[in-house]
Amino acid sequence: MPLKQYRPTSPGRRGMSGSTFEEITKTKPEKSLLLPLKKKAGRSNQGRITVRHRGGGAKRRLRIIDFKRDKLGVPGRVAAIEYDPNRSARIALIYYADGEKRYILAPSGLGVGDAIKSGGEAEVKPGNALPLKLIPTGTPIHNIELEVGRGGQLVRSAGAAAQLMAKEGEYALVRLPSSEVRRIRSDCLATIGQVGNVDHRGINLGKAGRKRWLGWRPTVRGSAMNPRDHPHGGGEGRAPIGLPGPKTPWGKPALGYRTRKSKASDKMIVKRRGK
Repeated sequence: MPLKQYRPTSPGRRGMSGSTFEEITKTKPEKSLLLPLKKKAGRSNQGRITVRHRGGGAKRRLRIIDFKRDKLGVPGRVAAIEYDPNRSARIALIYYADGEKRYILAPSGLGVGDAIKSGGEAEVKPGNALPLKLIPTGTPIHNIELEVGRGGQLVRSAGAAAQLMAKEGEYALVRLPSSEVRRIRSDCLATIGQVGNVDHRGINLGKAGRKRWLGWRPTVRGSAMNPRDHPHGGGEGRAPIGLPGPKTPWGKPALGYRTRKSKASDKMIVKRRGK
């Protein structure tokens, strides 16, 4: 999917690019698969901001995506490729043989009229979901489960693809887009192919207002704040960060300091991602 470049009719337009949307075949979403989506603006259930720089943005409705792919053995047909404002990937509307309709993540190369299927009897082709133990090694995959039946949690953004490296008994080794190699149970489902909308990473928003339309508020540098607001704040003129080094707004070390807590699933990581 190519990107379109805008003519520099204003400073904000200079360098701006966006999607051509030429792969979209249906502009209005399926009503039965929509839910209202209330704005949170980065606030928790106590009303306190727990994620900074969020708020505003265009009104959205939630599309119910089938990450579980649990219609095993039921053939489906791609009825449309649609835009989803809640994710970078495109979504495909599937009409199943039993009359049910569902949305799935649209892999690269999947088009209207194509047949898809889930389960052990499915072919190894883009859009089909199979257990890892039945997928040939070296195959690009996405929407990978971490627990059997829970639904895909890994590799879901535009252009992403993992690779099935090897199979060891009950487990399969999967190399994720981050270059991390992880051990996953071979009964877990994964979808064949690379997630579509591959050119998404090349989009240049061009102006601050376009970021606001996406629901992002401005980020202020710590050095531009007062000392009570940030460890980098205060001083006369432009002051350096100083020792013992850069800090987060809450005084923790920043830039390279590891914050990931140990988890039970750490033993599944065979090779950590590179820095």
